[in-house]
Amino acid sequence: MNASTILTPVSASERIEAMDVLRGFALLGILLMNIESFNGPLLTALSGLDPSLTGADRWVDALIYILVQGKFYTLFSLLFGMGFAVMMARAQAAGRPFVGLYLRRTIALLAIGLIHMLLIWSGDILTIYALIALVMLLLFRNTAQSRLPKWGIALYLLPALLMAVFGAFGALAQLDPAAAAGMNEALAAQEAEMARVIAAEREAYGTGSYADAVAQRYEDFKLFLGYVLLMGWQILGMFLLGAWFVRSGAIARPGEFPKLYARLRWVALPLGLAMMLVSFTLMPTVDFARMDLAWGVASALSMTGSALMCLGYLAWIVRGLQSSDWVAKLRLLAPAGRMALTNYLVQSIVCTLIFYGYGLGYFEQLSRAWQVPFVLALFAAQVALSHWWLARFRHGPAEWAWRGVTYWRAPPLRIDSRAAA
Repeated sequence: MNASTILTPVSASERIEAMDVLRGFALLGILLMNIESFNGPLLTALSGLDPSLTGADRWVDALIYILVQGKFYTLFSLLFGMGFAVMMARAQAAGRPFVGLYLRRTIALLAIGLIHMLLIWSGDILTIYALIALVMLLLFRNTAQSRLPKWGIALYLLPALLMAVFGAFGALAQLDPAAAAGMNEALAAQEAEMARVIAAEREAYGTGSYADAVAQRYEDFKLFLGYVLLMGWQILGMFLLGAWFVRSGAIARPGEFPKLYARLRWVALPLGLAMMLVSFTLMPTVDFARMDLAWGVASALSMTGSALMCLGYLAWIVRGLQSSDWVAKLRLLAPAGRMALTNYLVQSIVCTLIFYGYGLGYFEQLSRAWQVPFVLALFAAQVALSHWWLARFRHGPAEWAWRGVTYWRAPPLRIDSRAAA
């Protein structure tokens, strides 16, 4: 085989800078979102505003829910779809088969995700990314560029539509005493089960041994599989939108798409924020024993608003990279983004060792308001370490191992200082 046709990991000079910066930005948002579920039971972090909080803690909890929750796993999903399209384009340009290569990459990611979920932290997102990537590989790798955004929007909005429909059915069921009694009994059982899971998480992660935590992670994993049916549609939709950003050139050549980015900044972001505010007004705290029209509308608005805000955040970051006042500051995030997988795993390792009972045992000890300075300090350390590491090595440790499995050989790791000189 000619050496020019051998597909290798993308070099630093071939990378799309905006994608690395966006990954770094997304890492900060992910940690702001996840810190609550490191500090306490996983399920409580998914229920919106904690009604027991007061003062600064209550304000921070509300702001994180409105501005962060649900916006950054969607941004990571968008970036994952971009990576899929970049890798496929490079394989086609090199004349190499893509399916086998990406299948190895996805299976390796699935293995990393399962290790992360079962042995480190049960809030893992990598496993569902790997599962949905298989669907994308099977069904959408040859989808025409013009159809990618249509499929992406439709698939993302499907769960939001279902939530609104379920809410309407719930409201109608209340008109029939027999149907209302049956539904309320089922919802009460669901609420009791959620309370039981939260109590089990609090005991296993707060005071239990490492073996107790692993056992609970397995229970969380079984519960997580049910959420794949809901979140999977949204993630696949964002994958497809991300693929469109690459294939259209919108992420590599944003200057050619001024109207798109202006609409995302000035229409999508404000509209998404308005949807989140309405959703928060209707249902600030998720009630597991509730299914009515307000619940359905609030859920649908939250899902839709989160996607619009995610796209608005992306557009502002891209705009910043075109500004002489901001480009140097934003580029500081790029090394953290190049090591996104390593940094994501390190966040879980560090936080579980600080908060869980088998570590330092600060579970439910860090107030909601103080979680933000903690996140900023940890993320700043990750950015600094990423700069230090990539000045000496070509890839992050996890990225290096992942690429080695993907390409069937270990890529060079250490930077040759003599060549650089």
